[in-house]
Amino acid sequence: MRALSDMHESLKIAVSAIVANKARGVLTTLGIIIGVVAVITTMTAFNGMQSAFRQGAGAIGVDVIYVSRMPWIMMNDFFEFRNRPNLDMDEAQALEIAMEGRAIVNPVMDTRRDLRFKSQTMEGVDVLGTTQKMSVITNRMPEYGRFLMEFDVRYKKDVVIIGFEVAKDLFGDASPLNKEINVGRHKFRVAGVMEEQGGSTFGGPNFDRQVIIPITTFTKVFGGRRNADVDISVKASTIAAMDDLEYEVIGEMRKIRKLKPAQDDNFSINKLDSLLGAFNSIVGAVLGIGLLVTSIALFVGGIGVMNIMFVSVTERTREIGIRKAIGARRRSILMQFLFESAIICLVGGVIGIAIAAALTAIINATLMPASISGGILIAAISISILVGVIAGFVPAYKGARLDPIDALRYE
Repeated sequence: MRALSDMHESLKIAVSAIVANKARGVLTTLGIIIGVVAVITTMTAFNGMQSAFRQGAGAIGVDVIYVSRMPWIMMNDFFEFRNRPNLDMDEAQALEIAMEGRAIVNPVMDTRRDLRFKSQTMEGVDVLGTTQKMSVITNRMPEYGRFLMEFDVRYKKDVVIIGFEVAKDLFGDASPLNKEINVGRHKFRVAGVMEEQGGSTFGGPNFDRQVIIPITTFTKVFGGRRNADVDISVKASTIAAMDDLEYEVIGEMRKIRKLKPAQDDNFSINKLDSLLGAFNSIVGAVLGIGLLVTSIALFVGGIGVMNIMFVSVTERTREIGIRKAIGARRRSILMQFLFESAIICLVGGVIGIAIAAALTAIINATLMPASISGGILIAAISISILVGVIAGFVPAYKGARLDPIDALRYE
């Protein structure tokens, strides 16, 4: 009971001291505010990057291999990759025949064209030429309308499936179904609108700003079976079959391209794993820089709190002597100043959380999905209090160790 009474008395005195020196307390919290804002924005950026990556990964698929001319991640040897021959439709069809019954094979070609509907235009939109199997490969389905059908591909129909952002920009609140839009110079009838995907991920494709047409129509309208570059998607029957599938695809592609045993592959195998390493590197760099900035900010803030607490102890030396003379224990004096420094830092933490919440809302609206979770809030509050306790310990210990007679003589 005595300990609780001492704590209660020390807390009352600490609060009274802070209220009596509001301006000094507010200035002291600046370093803590900056540190807490750094902590929260670092963690929300990390969570946002993870969320954005998961959205992109959902479209890529963990059970899909992508055969391309170029690797997704190039550290060097760009010119070697650039000189590789393009993949073409004949090779895609040969791989589909070779993998029949073992995997789903789907070719994709792409270009960029301007879109127009009446007076509304969009510039530089990604145009994908593919087949009806793309919805199975990517697990992406139309929000309304339909996706490509085998009939569309076989008979080179002028139909288009548009992304969510395309529908919004060209048609607003009106239904785009069965309306005609110009893709480049050619007219296409809108057959469906894809589900919203949430924009691009780390500079990757913006799935909401794409339109999809039959690949046969693509080659008819935009030309060039000979010079076109085809990407080939290969979906495994199960995730467990991915490792074997990769070797099978490499072997079949080497046969199709008539490569000798001593020759290197002149194509690339890309999959989600190849992005994970790059993603982890980016996240590691962001966290490292964020933690460094956070540590420096909190260290500076802690030094500021410590200096102010030394000043506070010095100013109240006579008060400490009086309290000790009437029976206050060292523990009570220690707790008084620890409470004071902890409360100052806690106030700074609350202000920092408010500022970080505003910054998080801006990040969420402009850059990527971001939100402050309960865990982040608890961490921010805990760090604020911990910095206050650590920064205030030495001044508090100094005050608690003062000799009451010397303290009473202090002017």
